[in-house]
Amino acid sequence: MAKYIEMIRIRFLMMLAYRTNYYSGILIYSINIGAYYFLWNAIYGGREDIQGLSVTQMTTYIAIAWMARAFYFNNIDREIASEIKEGKVAIEMIRPYNYLGMKAMQGLGEGIFRLAFFSVPGMVIVSFVFSLQLSNVLSQWLWFLVAIIFSFIINTQINLVVGLLTFFFFNNDGLIRAKRVVIDLFSGLLLPISFYPLWAQDVMKFFPFQAISYIPSMIFTGGFSPSEITSALLFQIVWALLLILPIQLLWIVAKKKLIVQGG
Repeated sequence: MAKYIEMIRIRFLMMLAYRTNYYSGILIYSINIGAYYFLWNAIYGGREDIQGLSVTQMTTYIAIAWMARAFYFNNIDREIASEIKEGKVAIEMIRPYNYLGMKAMQGLGEGIFRLAFFSVPGMVIVSFVFSLQLSNVLSQWLWFLVAIIFSFIINTQINLVVGLLTFFFFNNDGLIRAKRVVIDLFSGLLLPISFYPLWAQDVMKFFPFQAISYIPSMIFTGGFSPSEITSALLFQIVWALLLILPIQLLWIVAKKKLIVQGG
């Protein structure tokens, strides 16, 4: 376990070394939040609420969705693909740790850095600029923290699956880009799931994407009742367990199909 904790620490320090990315990230996310804030204010047009969310709740939803993304987002799929193309994966696979576990811990180190130095300061800055509805109920904060932990787990698992597919496709840059668009669109980051047509909402229940952004954001804004929070967290737990299977199967087959393309 000490090896994986060290991986978290090293990635955290690497993120700390590149401070320009940190400052530019806060600026970019703030601009995104500001753009969506004015867009949704125009859409509401003075109405009290849409689909059960007031304009203040929607502003809070936008802010927390983007700031939570800073925690759960990582590029381990691109890193895996790059190491396979360059042949570095062959060296990684003979080292005394689990390759996939190591990648997940690197993503966690990056996420912890972003949460501490990006999401929290970013929310403080945004709260001074825009009208946000921050809950004073401790249990709501605790359920939100549980939800974003599962957001990280599920998003990381999807990235591992996409990264492992490089063993079979050799170049899956297009798939990685498509994955990012699908997650941003169907996770609820750009538009709450409740705003989609009913048939689309029914289809999305069979995919894990809403567990990444929509569930924690709705919990934070108070858009879920206590029973809905329980169902949402159960949804996250089920998908976190289900995604273990394709990862393990792909890893078993991938190790037998390894072809070093470079190095």
